[in-house]
Amino acid sequence: MADQLRRQAPLAARLRPRSIDGVVGQQHLVGTGGPLRALVETDRLTSVVFWGPPGTGKTTLAEVIAATTKAEFVRLSAVSSGVKDVREALAAARDRLGQHHRRTIVFIDEIHRFNTSQQDALLPSVENGTIVLIGATTENPYFEVNAPLLSRSTLFRLEPLAKSDLALLVDRGLVAERADIDDDAKDHLLSVAQGDGRQILTSLEVACALARARERRSNDERTRVTVADVEAAISSSALRYGRDDHYDVVSAFIKSVRGSSVDAAIHWLARMLVAGEDPRFIARRLVILASEDIGMADPSALAVATAAAHAVEFVGMPEAQLNLAQATVHLCRSRKSNATSMAIWTAMEDVRKGDIGAVPAFLRDGHYGGAAQLGHGVGYVSPHVATPDVRAAAADDYFPEELRGRTYYRE
Repeated sequence: MADQLRRQAPLAARLRPRSIDGVVGQQHLVGTGGPLRALVETDRLTSVVFWGPPGTGKTTLAEVIAATTKAEFVRLSAVSSGVKDVREALAAARDRLGQHHRRTIVFIDEIHRFNTSQQDALLPSVENGTIVLIGATTENPYFEVNAPLLSRSTLFRLEPLAKSDLALLVDRGLVAERADIDDDAKDHLLSVAQGDGRQILTSLEVACALARARERRSNDERTRVTVADVEAAISSSALRYGRDDHYDVVSAFIKSVRGSSVDAAIHWLARMLVAGEDPRFIARRLVILASEDIGMADPSALAVATAAAHAVEFVGMPEAQLNLAQATVHLCRSRKSNATSMAIWTAMEDVRKGDIGAVPAFLRDGHYGGAAQLGHGVGYVSPHVATPDVRAAAADDYFPEELRGRTYYRE
């Protein structure tokens, strides 16, 4: 009966690992020397909160702990469990600890859905060690989990799965489903997963079922998944986006922003995002463009682009598409100037040609004994105290003598 239930379980559930070595992704936590690995392998886990987007392994890690710990493992869902369920679990944990000296680990999925009173009911048992709490949440725990409860737990941040991690999950899923997949079909699956391991396995399972129906094969026969099967499974057409497309589309994007074509730039941005382009790559290009093509014509452009890059790291996809779109529109509408770019490029070219000259004596470091005897720093007048006429006269003197009169920045 148990084997039959396992066979009928969703693919994502069937592929859940039973040991920490089988966990895909989150190597900063479960890799060699990772803090969570150390706690699990020594069975010394303390209360923790797993925070991360859907499909990144929060429940999987809890299952691994359940399979490896010597403690009693109790599962509660914040969706279906009330205060009564929590209190019953805590009472059983007290009895277990008192009578059998056995710890209890309580796993609460979607702990952010517990209200304040439900979370408060957990606090004394967490504080006195009656239970070890594992909370899983997709929401920022600093906003959704009671501060006293959070302060008594270790927060582990889970990141969206990398494309290589997702590809490994697909390969495992194909083995379990007795299926093969065309390269373009696999690429399409990977392009829409957005770091969500559960989503990609669910989509793969549906695609395999569609392939079997199309080929009229049984579950025990090997089948081949095509891009059409994947498109039908995820209700999304595959966007062809190869190596050449990567360079061509980003080139079109940059040139559209430079040309102040808002709608075209948004189109190319959408093409990259739908194709699964790394949003950090897009953000880096915007930060570069803000100085290269806008510069001092709109100094706020660099601040906006940099803020968008930070937002990509802080918010993540898919919501970060909004930050990238806002930055794109701002940079499109900014006045354009390459004066800053031309200034540094021209100056660097002169330096490479050997136009350098000696540092004028009055500009040299004078903050050490004997500097004045060498004339270093002598005659320098800070612009903060100099009169306007002195400041104006000194402007050209900051150059090496051989380069005086050279102009790099032209507005």
